[in-house]
Amino acid sequence: MFDAPARPAPLRIEIEAPADAAAVEALVLAAFGPGRFAKTAERLRERARVAAGFVAREDGEIIGSVRLWAIRVGGEPALFLGPIAVAADSRRAGLGADLVQACVDHAGTTGILLVGDLPYFGRFGFRPAPDVSLSGPVDPRRVLWRGEGEAAGLVQPV
Repeated sequence: MFDAPARPAPLRIEIEAPADAAAVEALVLAAFGPGRFAKTAERLRERARVAAGFVAREDGEIIGSVRLWAIRVGGEPALFLGPIAVAADSRRAGLGADLVQACVDHAGTTGILLVGDLPYFGRFGFRPAPDVSLSGPVDPRRVLWRGEGEAAGLVQPV
């Protein structure tokens, strides 16, 4: 008689818990390095409150994360997505997309802004937001919006 090989625990996307904060921060730092602190998006996140966070957990370990931040765009409530981080040894087709989809599902009809690549985020309904301005340098072609109507105005943290 032989034992069947153990099946790995399935990958799960869950709401980030307060106890996950240190693991998420370590994952983001490993994925982006200290250079992330120089980015305009990081300046915005430092002043905004977390509206929601999601983690990908495999065998009890956090291998992916993403957060939504409370912002206003031109005075209207919205969410700012990012950063999306996946552990180097866990990068496989679909995990980042699953994390983005969790954010889209959570947001419902609330608009989401991000700084990213249109070829990747376009499949989730994001489009260029040329009339949105952030307080700092950013490539305007990478400022993307998903929501009803057009986003316009200055982005401010909430």
